[in-house]
Amino acid sequence: MTDFTIQKHADGVAIITWDTQGKSMNVMNAQGFLDLEALIDDALADDAVKGVILTSGKPGSFAGGMDLNIIAKMRDDAGDNPAKGLFDGVMGMHAILRKIERAGMDPKTNKGGKPIAAALPGTALGIGLEIPLACHRIFAADNPSAKIGLPEIMVGIFPGAGGTTRLVRKLGAMAASPLLLEGKLNDPKKAKAAGVVDEVVPADHLIEKAREWVLSNPEIVKPWDDKGYKMPGGAPYHPAGFMTFVGASAMVNGKTQGAFPAAKALLSAVYEGALVPFDTALKIEARWFVNVLMNPSSSAMIRSLFINKEALEKGANRPDVPDQRVKKVGVMGAGMMGAGIALVSAMAGMQVVLIDQKQEAADKGKSYTADFMDQGIKRGKATAEKKAATLDLITATTDYAALKGCDLIIEAVFEDPAVKAAVTKEVLKVVGEDCIFATNTSTLPISELAKASDNAENFIGIHFFSPVEKMMLVEIIKGQKTGPRAVAKALDYVRQIRKTPIVVNDARFFYCNRCIIPYINEGLRMVAEGVVPALIDNAARQLGFPVGPLQLVDETSIDLGAKIARATKAAMGDAYPDAAVDEVIFYMEGEGRLGRKSKAGFFDYDDKGKRLGYWPGLAAQYPRAAEQPDLHEVQQRLMFAQVLEAVRALEEGVLEDIREGDVGAILAWGFAPWSGGPFAWLDIIGTPYAAERCDQLAEQFGPRFATPKLLREMADKTQSFYGRFGGQAAAA
Repeated sequence: MTDFTIQKHADGVAIITWDTQGKSMNVMNAQGFLDLEALIDDALADDAVKGVILTSGKPGSFAGGMDLNIIAKMRDDAGDNPAKGLFDGVMGMHAILRKIERAGMDPKTNKGGKPIAAALPGTALGIGLEIPLACHRIFAADNPSAKIGLPEIMVGIFPGAGGTTRLVRKLGAMAASPLLLEGKLNDPKKAKAAGVVDEVVPADHLIEKAREWVLSNPEIVKPWDDKGYKMPGGAPYHPAGFMTFVGASAMVNGKTQGAFPAAKALLSAVYEGALVPFDTALKIEARWFVNVLMNPSSSAMIRSLFINKEALEKGANRPDVPDQRVKKVGVMGAGMMGAGIALVSAMAGMQVVLIDQKQEAADKGKSYTADFMDQGIKRGKATAEKKAATLDLITATTDYAALKGCDLIIEAVFEDPAVKAAVTKEVLKVVGEDCIFATNTSTLPISELAKASDNAENFIGIHFFSPVEKMMLVEIIKGQKTGPRAVAKALDYVRQIRKTPIVVNDARFFYCNRCIIPYINEGLRMVAEGVVPALIDNAARQLGFPVGPLQLVDETSIDLGAKIARATKAAMGDAYPDAAVDEVIFYMEGEGRLGRKSKAGFFDYDDKGKRLGYWPGLAAQYPRAAEQPDLHEVQQRLMFAQVLEAVRALEEGVLEDIREGDVGAILAWGFAPWSGGPFAWLDIIGTPYAAERCDQLAEQFGPRFATPKLLREMADKTQSFYGRFGGQAAAA
């Protein structure tokens, strides 16, 4: 059955309805384009049809975009000459949308043609906005929850079905840049204010208003198809336009550091397209879009940030047990983490009991939610009623008896095994046997902490990242005896608070910190070697990391790093490998330079905590080497330090699924998003080269770069991680 249907009415208006079968929201595929084209041809050829309305059969939405599963495979499906195959396919999409836009007009006189209106009941994203942009007028229902925009840049591509070219010609490069380069989404009223949609009308009058316009004999020639068209804000050769593009280039390179191929390609398509007529600009857009699709970064980003992320959020690795959604959660400890956990839980509609030793501390933890909601009210994201309802769900108390009826406890007290054990025992005296107990810890072994419980099957780790309300990843850790219901409860809870879960097995530092710490440590080693700090941090930023390792340790606090180092050394004894790192971290601690919180670390800070530059005293303690290393060498040390830990985690069974390794790395610490994650990056560079480079790094810098057995085996067989393990990797 087709996703598009047409109804021709007696007044001459044909309504084409998009209703993707088996989906809650419309998504476009190759057959859908062909079906839409056939109906447009039918309407344009029928003399009884005066105009067309294109709308959706889905309540509250128009379309969610292109099926990204298809985009991820486009290169592989494009034949022996993939670049040509992709270009021809993209130009085929352009031809269909151009047919809508021209609507039967005479190519020389622009006379004739039939008006085509887009009527959007709600959300319109990606191709779901590119198609309306080709129509002659866009009507959007006054639906405050709707999102309208072009978010393609967020998954490593850019609008390639004419959306880039049309939006720039409609709004000008400056006004279009937040929508294209940042993927900014707007509600209908803001989309109208930005000039993206033409009219916002009451939802129950959407088709009626579109019909009135279609029958009003409107002017339908697009500005760029008319004589004398001038680009808003100026073309690149206009003085104002020249300054716009100079600024845009600086902004894009400043934000991306050249690490994200799609942003550079998008800017090139806009600049080059603005110099030529519209149809030529579409060809330029298509060429740059193909350039991005041919880059393995695009398919890797789509796979990790959309396909794999969505699969994990939907419970790809959830045990087969009945629904475990949480109704009442107890949060032990009302500090920063506990307060954040209480906030996200209440916002998800759960009853929350927030407990601390003192009522004042518990109340302060609850006030965190009040302050957050006040900020939301100021930004128009929340209401006073929503604030009141959310706060009503939180009970701040010192009384453990309030925990009765909780089906999940999340302990977020001080990182001390004795303190956590005492809290665990007190809680278990109150809650029922079926209650799942979760500990929020970033380093302490779950199996050891579970010994404080009478039922280790119901004990699990839930590791939140700070700040809880902003960070999208939650790391769920299975202890040696953790049962399937506890895993399902944790996964269902994370889904309720609308975050992305990964599930790992218990081991030192679990997965995320296991990989983050070597990243920081490698930066500290380079400081001791005399590498210029700016080279270390900028090398990381040019790889796409949000912050370099020295800035990161300042943000997380140097005394925390020292505490972790001491605890790790005590646990590992003679096997401890990071004495060179300790030299730097303990020196900084001894100098009282504990990072941003003390307004003194690897950076100097002003009174408000703003970074002023690297601390000059560091050079006195660790003199700069006369010969600085090559940028590429610094980058490879930083990358392989993390990636090899990810491989070892898979090899040792800490990770059970490479999808979790890739998604977790990007969401937890911003691992080079353009790469798709550690395993995707190894697939991009190839396991044979990776093993060869590890051998070189190990010889030059030490055994921490030794090639893991799994990587060596895969290199010898020329295997890729996604080729060998597919979407569901069992532990190697």
